[in-house]
Amino acid sequence: MLPLDITNTASYPAFASAVTETLKTGFGRERFDFLVNNAGNGLFANFTDATEDQFASLVATHLRGPVFLTQKLLPLVEDAGRILNVSSGFVLFTLPGYSLYAAVKAAVEALTRYMAVELGSRQIRVNAIAPGAIATDFGGGVVRDNKDVNAYVAQGIALGRVGLPDDIGGAVAAILSDDMAWANGTTFDISGGQLL
Repeated sequence: MLPLDITNTASYPAFASAVTETLKTGFGRERFDFLVNNAGNGLFANFTDATEDQFASLVATHLRGPVFLTQKLLPLVEDAGRILNVSSGFVLFTLPGYSLYAAVKAAVEALTRYMAVELGSRQIRVNAIAPGAIATDFGGGVVRDNKDVNAYVAQGIALGRVGLPDDIGGAVAAILSDDMAWANGTTFDISGGQLL
């Protein structure tokens, strides 16, 4: 495991060196095939109450991090490799308290389209996913651990339940696979039909 604080861009050169060494010694390779930008932190704050520090934290984690980490790792990504950015269902639907989080994730979706165009000359495919509510430890694990919250959220999902980690993992594997080789510059809704 190679730890990284995504908000500390000064650590990216050392991280890239560690990835290079791990590829060489652990896998006998100079490059890797897939980069998934999945670092995240949540924020529940009404627009009128949100602070600059909260906004800066979201930008550092969800936007600045993927931009500059991807730049630093790009020489290690194989030509015809794949990059997958993680957006959020909050870009597709609205719930009070998530405006800043959704705004930053919308920027990730715009970034994804531009990356797809700009990295096309290397045949690198760039897409994003927009998960809905998933039963994980994200946001303190409230969707996973609080039965009332879980049930409330599930009633707004067409498939009648919140997502599970394997629902997202399977989608990620499919999008990165050769079966989806013609998908590029798009965001996939992986929400089970949340708030349609």
